[in-house]
Amino acid sequence: MIARVWHGVVPVAKAEGYARYLADSDLGVRAYRAIRGNRGVSLLQRRDGERVHFLLISYWDSAESIREYTGPDMERAQYFAYDLECL
Repeated sequence: MIARVWHGVVPVAKAEGYARYLADSDLGVRAYRAIRGNRGVSLLQRRDGERVHFLLISYWDSAESIREYTGPDMERAQYFAYDLECL
């Protein structure tokens, strides 16, 4: 099994919306879970002053499974429009 970790930081004012986006949108946790070979996802958050840290840990059967989400370069994070607005 492979664990893949992503970490992002957003201002407190955007944290609630960003948490919903990561948990409920078709680009976050739901997308991970829909991919064959995904073994689970943990979404954690921690407030640090005026920032909120998000940690997304996903578990996979293989690198090929991860690439179904990331594309050919699984070392590169995928950022979508709302990510860029918040991060």
